[in-house]
Amino acid sequence: MNKEELDLNNIPKHVAIIMDGNGRWAKQRDEDRVFGHINGVKSIREVLEAAMEIGVKNLTLYAFSTENWGRPKEEVDALMSLLVKTLVDEVEELNKNGVRLSGIGNLNKLPVDAVKMLNESFDKTKLNDKINLTLALSYSSKQEITDAARSLAEDVKNGVLSAEDITEEKFEEKLNTNNLPDPELLIRTSGELRISNFLLWQLAYSEFYFTEELWPDFNKESFIKAILHFQNRERRFGKTSEQLGG
Repeated sequence: MNKEELDLNNIPKHVAIIMDGNGRWAKQRDEDRVFGHINGVKSIREVLEAAMEIGVKNLTLYAFSTENWGRPKEEVDALMSLLVKTLVDEVEELNKNGVRLSGIGNLNKLPVDAVKMLNESFDKTKLNDKINLTLALSYSSKQEITDAARSLAEDVKNGVLSAEDITEEKFEEKLNTNNLPDPELLIRTSGELRISNFLLWQLAYSEFYFTEELWPDFNKESFIKAILHFQNRERRFGKTSEQLGG
């Protein structure tokens, strides 16, 4: 399957991915889980390259959830070290290719060296406009929604707006993703059929694509296949096919 099969006039503006299965991929090879995470970086490169080639403007990757802090310390430490190493190795290439890197989540909970490298990477790439690559790190959608509600409550308390003025648009302004369109497509690898506290508000009308492939096996062809499935869906947004002319 290749990109020539796609309708380039119907490319999702925003694709979100839950990158799942690194640990199982490593276990199948009698390696520790970190080996899977290391090999998962290759899949990120391939998917990013494919997204840029077909014109996806926003790519959001679920890299580390707040629940992931409960994993064994050695795995978490290795993941944080891998994050820093990957940023060091990749940031110049990202910059050269016009990738704007940003992050969502409680980034300040990450180790100091990871936060430092993230901020440096964000700053180096902030003027790029080929594609926005967003990393969800120490991210919880429930917490994001709670924080947005709390911020609106403070605005009402301080007289900045009235309760009657609260709209979906006002709420969305308080979310981490306020500068991004909602994802049209969510991809999850590894065969799991859940969204795991990821972009709960933003995925309200997204198309979901689940694949049995483990993340380190997911490549450019896999990504193109997911986009093709998206293009074969009828997106009704609550309307009927007849209303959409179908």
